[in-house]
Amino acid sequence: MGSHRRPKPPSRSRLAVLAATAGTVSLLPSQSQAAPKPSIDEVRQQVGELYEQAEAPTEEYNAILAKKDKLQQEATRAQERVAGQQQEINELRDQMGPVAAAQYRSGGLDASMQLFLSSDPDSYLDKAERVDRLTSRQVSMLSTLKSKQRELAQTRAEALKKLSEAEEARKRLGGKKQEIQGKLREARTLLNSLTAEQRAQLRAKETEADQAAGTSDSAATYNGPASGRARTAIEFAYAQLGKPYQWGSTGPDSYDCSGLTGAAWRAAGVSLPRTVEQQYSAGRQVSRSDLQPGDIIYWYNSSQHNGIYIGDGKAIHAPRTGKNIEIAPLDSMPYFAASRP
Repeated sequence: MGSHRRPKPPSRSRLAVLAATAGTVSLLPSQSQAAPKPSIDEVRQQVGELYEQAEAPTEEYNAILAKKDKLQQEATRAQERVAGQQQEINELRDQMGPVAAAQYRSGGLDASMQLFLSSDPDSYLDKAERVDRLTSRQVSMLSTLKSKQRELAQTRAEALKKLSEAEEARKRLGGKKQEIQGKLREARTLLNSLTAEQRAQLRAKETEADQAAGTSDSAATYNGPASGRARTAIEFAYAQLGKPYQWGSTGPDSYDCSGLTGAAWRAAGVSLPRTVEQQYSAGRQVSRSDLQPGDIIYWYNSSQHNGIYIGDGKAIHAPRTGKNIEIAPLDSMPYFAASRP
């Protein structure tokens, strides 16, 4: 027979737990609401800002890379000198004669040989006349050998120093690369938050904005008044129209801004430094009223972005990640200055 006992009333602690649970459940709908996604215009603005923020570290990356490459080249030349100097020392040792060479190689030098290999070159030459075991020719050869050894030690130290500096630059490159890629990842994340339809709308807005600003990345031929090297540089830049911007790139399939200006003038036989700031310092500054086709234009400041003036108030430049090399009005960005290579 079943029990008819009354159920036990809940304890205070049980009531407290039930009340807390009920309160938690009542809050769940508001907590689960996702933050509103940014609009297409907001995404466009934020992505543009991130790409712009990536330009400064890109130029720093370019400067560090150029320095690292130079250091490595200097280290290689120093190592080649080390090899040549070591060969000279080996030949001198062989010319010293069988006995002296054997003593020198083995390290078992007698007192007279140690005298000539001492660390005080001024005194050992003065005392050389008193050593009758060595001929005057051997004395001269030992003097030369000592000098060559000093040169070799200095060159080795130079090579090691250059290699160490190049390694430090390589480490800095890694950090700067991470900074740039971090900005680009943020931009990609924002773009990926849009639907396919929204991305199409964003592209349409970009195209509309380019048309309104008067920019174009379509293939074209230069028909302006430039001549000589300036014309060669401009024609080279025109041939790159439509190729993508790529940070750190100097061509031939993609470029960043200073990579394009440097490559264009290099095609004209003029060697420019790698970065925007270096190119600004290397050229002769010209006023806006004195602009000529081929001059290098700088926007924002002397170290952030540049392009090549083509005349008629326009310039050709590699804009930013996600865009192609294009022709744009000078005032499509805040004009800063110009220089003439």
